[in-house]
Amino acid sequence: MDHARRRGGAGGRKALKVIAQRIRVTGVVQGVGFRPFVWRLAHELALSGWVRNDAEGVDILVEGSAENLDLVLRRLRHEAPPLARVDSVESRMSALVGCDGFAILDSLPGKVSTAIGHDSATCAACLDELCDPAGRRWRYAFITCTHCGPRYTVTHHLPYDRPQTTLAPFPLCAACAREYADPGDRRFHAETTCCPKCGPRLALLDALGRTSEMADPIAATLERLRRGEIVAIKGLGGFHLVCDARNAAAVARLRERKAREEKPFAVLLANAASAVEFVDLADEDTALLESSERPIVLARKRAGTDAALPGCAPGLAWLGVMLPATPIQFLLFHEAAASPPGVAWLALAQPLALVCTSANPGGEPLVTGNAEAVERLAGIADAFLLHDRDIAVPSGSQFIRRARGYTPRAIRLARSGPSVFAAGGWFKNTICVTRGDEAFVSQHIGDLDNAATCGFLDETLAHLLDILDVAPQVVAHDLHPDFYSSRYAIEFAARHDLPVIAVQHHHAHIAALLAEHRYAEPVIGLALDGVGLGGDGAAWGGELLRVDGARFTRLGHLRPLSMPGGDRAAREPWRMAAAVLHALGRDAEILTRFAAQPAATTLAQMLARGVNSPPTSSMGRAFDAAAGLLGVRAVASFEGQAAMLLEGLAATYRDVMPPSDAYRIGSDGTLDLLPLYRMLAECSDAAYGAAVFHATLAAALADWVEQSASREGLKTVACGGGCFLNHILSGKLATLLARRGLRVLMARALPPNDGGLSLGQAWIALQTYGE
Repeated sequence: MDHARRRGGAGGRKALKVIAQRIRVTGVVQGVGFRPFVWRLAHELALSGWVRNDAEGVDILVEGSAENLDLVLRRLRHEAPPLARVDSVESRMSALVGCDGFAILDSLPGKVSTAIGHDSATCAACLDELCDPAGRRWRYAFITCTHCGPRYTVTHHLPYDRPQTTLAPFPLCAACAREYADPGDRRFHAETTCCPKCGPRLALLDALGRTSEMADPIAATLERLRRGEIVAIKGLGGFHLVCDARNAAAVARLRERKAREEKPFAVLLANAASAVEFVDLADEDTALLESSERPIVLARKRAGTDAALPGCAPGLAWLGVMLPATPIQFLLFHEAAASPPGVAWLALAQPLALVCTSANPGGEPLVTGNAEAVERLAGIADAFLLHDRDIAVPSGSQFIRRARGYTPRAIRLARSGPSVFAAGGWFKNTICVTRGDEAFVSQHIGDLDNAATCGFLDETLAHLLDILDVAPQVVAHDLHPDFYSSRYAIEFAARHDLPVIAVQHHHAHIAALLAEHRYAEPVIGLALDGVGLGGDGAAWGGELLRVDGARFTRLGHLRPLSMPGGDRAAREPWRMAAAVLHALGRDAEILTRFAAQPAATTLAQMLARGVNSPPTSSMGRAFDAAAGLLGVRAVASFEGQAAMLLEGLAATYRDVMPPSDAYRIGSDGTLDLLPLYRMLAECSDAAYGAAVFHATLAAALADWVEQSASREGLKTVACGGGCFLNHILSGKLATLLARRGLRVLMARALPPNDGGLSLGQAWIALQTYGE
């Protein structure tokens, strides 16, 4: 065969030499329209060959001129589809085959070393179709294409092809098959392609599981919501409980039925224009809200928000807001806007506001199955909007959890090493599996205080190992031996004859930041949270560490306070306030300040005798003590409530200057906040006291960190732990540290709380056993 091609037809022009290259592309390159993208590039550049998925990513053979082959390599790196993440493009010379045109081949099986894309919000092109009365997908609740829709939550196995997904039971109709096979269509090889004729269908059931008589499930659902009912709606990764956020009675019923007395609800709104009625949005907030991941964004409330959305986030300065991610959610707002043709309505503020909370009664895993929903949500939901597309992987949606839109994105590490399974902690559990230089952190699993959630941990690990096609070589867990996750990890390691490492809780918090930021040098670690078992067996939680790879040194800690009643003090802030009064030598005030508490006398005696009052250096308990002293909250109805209310009060007050004598830093590295507590005990204005507490705490921590950084000769500070969810503290502290010339690492890809522990554990284990 003549492998020379000519430009033009006249003789005498120099023939272009045809060469062949084999190209390997890795990263998130399956299920994101990468093969159609390669096909279009090849046709544009007059290249022949083929492209296919395999277990490693995308495999390409191209034949053409050297100039065009160089061009295709550059464009593969820099012009990939919007949902793709290209980690590497490698090429090698290959023998000429003499391909006739360019083709997309069937996928190959094999050992997986690629990743599946994340679920993404409905794209603009699909929204145009959704709102086009002349189109065949007008108001179709499962519209999708290569640029949007479900990926991870519908995928059983890789490679990502339709038979491996929950769309397998829905064969393509003739029209969808033509789109799927047409290289010029955005549904070219889009595995979730479907339409009303061949795809999944909606159904609305009443509280007893009986199908509604109404023809349009969306219209019937909106009608129920407007009547004040609670509807369980099947989403991408599980069911959500939804009600009218403006209806005080509906919100109150949802709280009562879900046993969620005061914990804040997030609100689903049509667009950013609708959100500005309730919150102040910075440009970065709007960008996050409108991103394809559709996270819940915490934004500062505007005046009147609590009246407009009664009971959604009472007493707090912040409101969690989110925008529609799925066609079902968009259709509810479209129906509320009277189903107009076109998408102009999406740019206008819409009055509908919906509470949208995960359907996980009793803190158990998300409800995902249709029959399961009717059974488990009986007595909670008044109706069920569901469909017949199964959910392969449960995944929720929360701003302080890793969930839909962020799972299973790989976190690139600074080095490669053996595959690690890290089991995480007790609260807000996630697990992590590493593969080479990538770490895959699971979706939020939950608090491991019930059998269902513990079982979900096992299911999540099995799915991660299967979809990543790895076998762990090392196992890591929290230092606390009684955590279910620790016991599970130890048993897993024993079954598979693997080495196992116990990682100190706060070391893991800081290591998670170093892993996320790919930072391999020693740092000062500031770990502030509720509690974690320390190396000395005590309850740590306000720690200053030097972290150097897999090793750490405790440089300092908060002055310990007693926890009268042990763990009960974490749920009753007045107990921590009493512990402060005891430390100040003001025991008599315990009985007068907390006369309403039946246990006040007994607790004062416990503190005086040192009985059942273990010491803790916890920053979380420091917030509780401040809230108790200021009368903000005596008993909390959920974890962190006192601290959140304290932050809310501080946000209502103007900035204050921290008193210079409100803290002491000891020569042993102890940060003593007793002088600050003494001031709070005398304060009659809770809002002012809350503002003083936050300002002083930020100043004290900045001085504490700066002194240790100077002694250690370090210029970088990593700030981890659940207390950094506090916007006021984290913002003030970051500013103060930067002014002192210190680089600050904060959590971005993962939450700073225990949801990130598994990544830190994995990073420490990988360094320990990868050396």
